[in-house]
Amino acid sequence: MRILVIEDEPKIAQAVKRGLELSGYAVDAVNDADTGYSYATDADYDVIVLDRMLPGSMDGVALCKRVRAEGISTPIIMLTARGTIGDRVEGLNSGADDYLIKPFSFDELTARVRALLRRPTVQVGIELKVDDLTLNTTTYETARGGVPIKLSSKEFALLSYFMHHPGQVITKDMVVSHVWDEDADILPNTIEVYIGYLRNKVDRPFPKSTPLIKTMRGFGYKLSAD
Repeated sequence: MRILVIEDEPKIAQAVKRGLELSGYAVDAVNDADTGYSYATDADYDVIVLDRMLPGSMDGVALCKRVRAEGISTPIIMLTARGTIGDRVEGLNSGADDYLIKPFSFDELTARVRALLRRPTVQVGIELKVDDLTLNTTTYETARGGVPIKLSSKEFALLSYFMHHPGQVITKDMVVSHVWDEDADILPNTIEVYIGYLRNKVDRPFPKSTPLIKTMRGFGYKLSAD
């Protein structure tokens, strides 16, 4: 999952970026409204964390309105030190999906990110399931047929992305856009390598179960029991 952080205080932006990356997300961080608008409209993000007070030609409320006017429905969490009811109402009315007041608990921010990521999926709750494979987005536990599977943070992020889109063909460009941030050094075979890692943990140790990770030659990959 790929997240955009638009926050004018570099220390806060980098702290949020590092924390979300440790939780398995790919994160881009920018510090002004105009760059944020460019990123939000040019790339495909799963969540946007948006500060209300931003330098540039507009504030966070105006930026949120412009993004929504472009037809972009990416979930947005607005951060602000302004916590009156009127401020919250204005932020939500601008198109934000959630509103978090500074100073905030990082645990609360990640919980809200996870809640927004669950909204578009058909799965209920925090556990994603495809056939006998399960993945818990809160505890970061993965298992197949009840047998625990140990994943690295990047493997977890990749599998989580596939499990949020079961049965859908996922191209390499989609994987790069949602699982790696823009600063990552992606080699031509990086995706194949990580798909191989997942197969070695999700499919090959379970010969009696249906292989779930499928290569769609010329198109990409999909996670499916069919």
